[in-house]
Amino acid sequence: MKRLVCAVACLGLLVASGPPLDAQRPAVAAGRKTRVAVLDFEYGAVRSASAAIFGTDEDIGRGISDLLVTHLVNDGSYSVIERAALNKVLAEQNFSNSERADPTTAARLGKVLGVDAIIVGTITQFGNDSKSTGLGGVGSRLGGSALGGASVKSTKAVVEISARLIDIDTAEILAVATGKGESKRTSTSLTGGGGTWRGFGAGGVNFGSSDFQQTIIGEAVKLAADQLSRGVISGQSRLHIRAVEVTGLVADVEGDTIVLNVGRNRGVTVGDRLSVERAGREIKDPATGRAIRRVNSGVGVLRVTEVDDESSVASVVSGSGFKVGDSVKSSAP
Repeated sequence: MKRLVCAVACLGLLVASGPPLDAQRPAVAAGRKTRVAVLDFEYGAVRSASAAIFGTDEDIGRGISDLLVTHLVNDGSYSVIERAALNKVLAEQNFSNSERADPTTAARLGKVLGVDAIIVGTITQFGNDSKSTGLGGVGSRLGGSALGGASVKSTKAVVEISARLIDIDTAEILAVATGKGESKRTSTSLTGGGGTWRGFGAGGVNFGSSDFQQTIIGEAVKLAADQLSRGVISGQSRLHIRAVEVTGLVADVEGDTIVLNVGRNRGVTVGDRLSVERAGREIKDPATGRAIRRVNSGVGVLRVTEVDDESSVASVVSGSGFKVGDSVKSSAP
């Protein structure tokens, strides 16, 4: 009986002291931030309201996306794929605006980008709820058409947005975040307010500019994006860092620019750090003469700056004397 009690106690101790599932993940995955890409938000439901406000079909989905990226980068919880790299992949994959909120398409893009998760979003409300006089009584317009010369007593801008964090392996929605912003002023239009914003040039509306954010619609946008960003950041705990072990060879050396024979198809992404080693002496078993180990020497560390499907370009972080044929592999940040 005593032996049985002892065995049960020991088993309970082993179960209790076993490492959590997250602790069992490969070290290469645990040594870096969660890598994400943020797609431009889908805004089809509010396209007409937005066009009424700005006088043109402004891509407000891109503006919201850029605000979210800025928040995530400043917070530092995530490693965010830069827009240039994202746009290149979108062009190569013939990605259309209608696919912005589709989880399956997002997951496929995420695999190509080599990220852990991809963030898609939707703008569900973008306009005004303004009460005006001078039209035979008090009227209420929702969506952004009571603008300009209308006699406006009280103008209220409302912006609502939502985001979903998508698992790129399963297309499962891992976390959801929402944001809502409201701003109310008197005797002005949605694009009026305390700022000096007077429209936009060829580059479109800069949602991040302080002048725009002081307008009524701009303030509502900022409040909604701030709330959404906090939700996305808090959802990081639900994401899994994918272990991608990159191995390859140095294919060309030109000064501090190193070309590698591995690219996006092998999991390489912009920003990756790779350690470089050179094959050294071979150790043989004295009894059999068979090679049992090769001692490699460290050459340095590289950071990937450009990636295509079959190759990548890296700059030198540390070390010197890199040669064609040197081996490269994933390195902790």
